[in-house]
Amino acid sequence: MKKDIEVSEAIRLLLGLSVELNTEQIQVGETYGRVLAEDVAAALPYPPFDRSPFDGYAFRAADVAVASKDAPVTLTINQEIPAGHTPKGDVPSGFAAKILTGAPIPPGADAVVKFEDTDFTAETVTIYEPAYAGSNIVRAGEDIPVGTELAPKGTVILPALMGLLASQGLRTVPVYRKPVVAVLNTGTELAELGVPLPPGMIYNSSMYTQQGFLESLGADFHDAGVVTDDEDEIAARISAVLRAADMVITTGGASVGDYDCALRAAERAGGEILFWKVRMKPGGSLLAYRLDGKLVLSLSGNPGAAALGLLRLGLPYIRKLCGRTDVLHETCRVHLHTAMKKETPRLRVLRGYLELRDGEAWFVENEGQGGGDISSLLRCDLLAEIPGGSPPLPEGALVTAYRI
Repeated sequence: MKKDIEVSEAIRLLLGLSVELNTEQIQVGETYGRVLAEDVAAALPYPPFDRSPFDGYAFRAADVAVASKDAPVTLTINQEIPAGHTPKGDVPSGFAAKILTGAPIPPGADAVVKFEDTDFTAETVTIYEPAYAGSNIVRAGEDIPVGTELAPKGTVILPALMGLLASQGLRTVPVYRKPVVAVLNTGTELAELGVPLPPGMIYNSSMYTQQGFLESLGADFHDAGVVTDDEDEIAARISAVLRAADMVITTGGASVGDYDCALRAAERAGGEILFWKVRMKPGGSLLAYRLDGKLVLSLSGNPGAAALGLLRLGLPYIRKLCGRTDVLHETCRVHLHTAMKKETPRLRVLRGYLELRDGEAWFVENEGQGGGDISSLLRCDLLAEIPGGSPPLPEGALVTAYRI
């Protein structure tokens, strides 16, 4: 069993675990936030035909080659083409077609002019300057040629990709099934919501924080309930929950003490221990093990520390479990808004947010950085790390931060 390891090693161990990915076909309109299960390439060009980018007139460029304000050229209108309609025929020399935005270019025409750059009647249009062949025409496939890779498998489907999939006429697309992640809370001190708070107890806020983060990562959350601090009961509940879940997260019982029984429960269940404790603060008191081929991640009972354990260590693995290829955090270098006045013996993870100042990235630390604090998770989009062994750091010092 590995104990008290670096964050990078813990993430490497978790990502080294194999996962089973299942797929399903869903409607394009239901794909937001889901993960593409196959590479998708364009089978159709977009746009699918040459079209006009605005309301105007389509004509032969050669007919207006010598047009000027002093010697304009007047053409006869032979048809009108609204969007969604096909041309009624060719545009011969000396003629023009009235054309609306998005309508297909008629045969014979090779240029378009805006309405406002002409004088026109119901029968004619007068043009005051020359045009070249191809001017103001959006060519078929100009945006997306046939064969263009729209997205590789493992891509999270966001609004733009939804539109690209729809541009191909796809009614359904293959996505990875959402993994079921169960959260089991341990502790006799946890009270149910909606009832008066008994003395010495706290409401179970951690479960709902975990639920929100898991769903934002693309997992299906399952509430596995609350168990007392009894290793036999915890082991039995985890084994039962794993039958219908792809991963189990527990909170509480991952520290060191008489009532901290996550490790003993893992051993009772027959789990293969990956590591116990990670060199980071807060959130480093956690346990990871494999049971029945699935991951169990036992986090701190303190809600702030549990959230940091999930976001810094569990996030890459959960992304992998969702089928994503971009599993690691996006990182950036940021300036500290607030000086670190003390030495940092062990790697410190701070909750805060990004602020841009004159083109530079700054990390603004939230109030309440303790393991039991949850208010600092509000307006938190970055986790900044102060390396272990760092001396006091001044305001403006550069550190590494991770997007969440």
